[in-house]
Amino acid sequence: MASVSADITQQFIAGHNMGKVVHISPLLLLVFIGFFQFHVVHSQFSLGSKLSVDESNSWVSPNGDFAIGFFNYSDLPNQYRVGIRFNSKSIPVSKQTVVWVAGADVTVGNKSYFQLSQNGELVLVDSMKGVSVWSSNTSQLAVVSALLRDDGNLILLDKMGAVLWQSFDYPSDTLLPGQNLSVHGTLRASSKNSMSSYYSLYMNASGQLELRWESYVIYWTSGNPSASNLSAVLTSTGVLQLLNQTSEPVWSVLGEDHNDTVNFRMLRLDADGNLRIYSWVDVSQSWKSVWQAVENQCTVFATCGYHGICVFNASGSPECQCPSKTTRSDPNSTCFSRDCKSGSSMVTYEHTFLYEVYPPRGSVIHATLQQCIKLCTLDPTCTAATFTNDGTGECQLKITQYFSGYSGPSLSSVSFVKTCSDPLAADPHFTRSPSAQSPAKSSYGLCIPCLAGAASGTVVLFAVLQLVLGCYVYRRRSSIWKKAASAYMGSNSKGLMMISFAEIKEITGNFKHQIGPNMYRGVLPNHQPVAVKDLETTIEERKFRAVVSRIGSIHHKNLVKLNGYCCESSERVLVYEYVKNGSLEKYLEDDGLSKRLSWRKRVEICLGVARAVCYLHTGCREFISHGNLKCENVMLDKNLEAKVSEFGLGAVRSEATCTVVKDVEDFGKMVLMLVTGCHELNEVCERAYKEWFEGRPEMAVDKRIEEEADTEELERMLRTAFWCLQRDERMRPSMVEVVKVLEGTLTVDPPPPPFDCGRLSAAEEELLE
Repeated sequence: MASVSADITQQFIAGHNMGKVVHISPLLLLVFIGFFQFHVVHSQFSLGSKLSVDESNSWVSPNGDFAIGFFNYSDLPNQYRVGIRFNSKSIPVSKQTVVWVAGADVTVGNKSYFQLSQNGELVLVDSMKGVSVWSSNTSQLAVVSALLRDDGNLILLDKMGAVLWQSFDYPSDTLLPGQNLSVHGTLRASSKNSMSSYYSLYMNASGQLELRWESYVIYWTSGNPSASNLSAVLTSTGVLQLLNQTSEPVWSVLGEDHNDTVNFRMLRLDADGNLRIYSWVDVSQSWKSVWQAVENQCTVFATCGYHGICVFNASGSPECQCPSKTTRSDPNSTCFSRDCKSGSSMVTYEHTFLYEVYPPRGSVIHATLQQCIKLCTLDPTCTAATFTNDGTGECQLKITQYFSGYSGPSLSSVSFVKTCSDPLAADPHFTRSPSAQSPAKSSYGLCIPCLAGAASGTVVLFAVLQLVLGCYVYRRRSSIWKKAASAYMGSNSKGLMMISFAEIKEITGNFKHQIGPNMYRGVLPNHQPVAVKDLETTIEERKFRAVVSRIGSIHHKNLVKLNGYCCESSERVLVYEYVKNGSLEKYLEDDGLSKRLSWRKRVEICLGVARAVCYLHTGCREFISHGNLKCENVMLDKNLEAKVSEFGLGAVRSEATCTVVKDVEDFGKMVLMLVTGCHELNEVCERAYKEWFEGRPEMAVDKRIEEEADTEELERMLRTAFWCLQRDERMRPSMVEVVKVLEGTLTVDPPPPPFDCGRLSAAEEELLE
């Protein structure tokens, strides 16, 4: 895989292997502190020419406007990349923007080098691992030299001076004047966080430019040209054009300074998801945006992350807020809640439009305003709704807690967010109506109605006493349940329940309902179902508490949440959230249930598991390995979305194999099982690889899937699995790379055998000969 695990030599680059261009996400507007105290090399670069981090050298274009060399990727040590940047003396070092980066998201250490090798390949060698992590794949093209041209294009030449390879064919996030973006070409925004890295500019087959979030949300297009096979180009005069096959413009937009004399221009997809033309202004010594695709930044999809509403503040710049208008410094913080214990209500937000971020699969119906509110209120899966209020009568229901939106006085739409209702008794503003005064007695005489009332009161009093006694008995019997409920708010700073073994038996009905190996269904006092795992281990108490405390602090939508634990005597028990549909293994083994796992659902499950394991490896405060990733430990919720369980228990099981490569290998096996539906791994590897290698990947797909598999997704999944199962562990990818490949944001080369699926198969031996 593309620098699969940063160990793969020359893998994951060359998009031609999948009919794609390599899409990389370089850091933009980097400040090159100490970047070029280097030895400068001009003109053509011969075979063997080298750039290194230690020497701080660079290759410079003949006119000096561009240079390629190593730069610091972040404030962390040993984080370097190779890139082309502006180098003109008229541009301060701090404004010398990077316009191209080699090797996708590959970073290398401080002893690394970039070289035009003797066999005519550009290679990036990581000193930390001692392997090539990126290559131009040009060893068979008779390359004799390289040249960084005056337009910023790095080219490889043969002895006749013909161009054999050029960086302009593999853009990152920027187009320079004269650089074309052809059909199926992509620019990918730099990564400021996990959301912005999903932004891309794509040239579709119909000749339209599309701004996308991930691969399925299009929030801007360049219009509807009448021709196909177009290409996009930024002219030196500041005009973005779509050209037909005869180089005639069929669509264009103008920068506001297109008639002015400007030395440097560029088209860049910024980290905020907007496409802009920039011009260098000598007077102000700055880059100026002279055109942008989306005028209202708030309408760029997911501007405010998974949660939040985009509004404009007094200065006219976008600001992310929660719907309650409480500004959050973190736009991805939780603004909404769908897990209501005491009922819910719909809160109205005027002039606000909401849309689902992940997954965007809500429904649109025609209804009145009141019907729209009622439909969401009665639907337990509905979290919010937007009524267009423009005469169309469209009611858009949201069924995910991950939604965002934008607000403005000119918007006619009105939105409703389902929020939790506080219990009536807890309402500080709630007051009861004063009781009516009883009539005063007129005399001390016999009062028949009074006697009847007294008698009735006696009966009622007796009944009340009986009820009180019953309640007392019940309360004593249920004291365990009350302790468990109060444990949520106990002294544990991580919010974990600390439960005695007696309480565990009460919760599970003495381990009555088994739902898996050593796994039992239970119910908490608040009627919340849980899954209880008996670890059957005698790990030392302090070590066990440390492990569960660490696991309990982890929260991710694709990870099963740990709610509590028991650490009493020799008992070691974990209490997880209950995931309705059970394990993925159950669905794959049952022919009836497997039909519910459509191709689309299997792709989503695969990506969900990848994101969960990637989060464990890179998103937590300290590295966490799963150590036991398998279909049995992947749960499916009510929407059949994946939730990985039993992570981080390597220390509890005393497993020495809890490493990155073990998780990656296990993930590869799971991918093959999802694709093929088969559990015999040796058979799966041999058959699936043979079908893929011979050009029939669809023949490896589980025959129980009724819909046709998407060809591109199938190719990505199989290649990913085979890379994850490489017998040479150094060639396996990181989970970060796995996620990007499955998302379609990183290309992947064909993987070679052998695989770590058991014995070396005859097919593998034949392929190796």
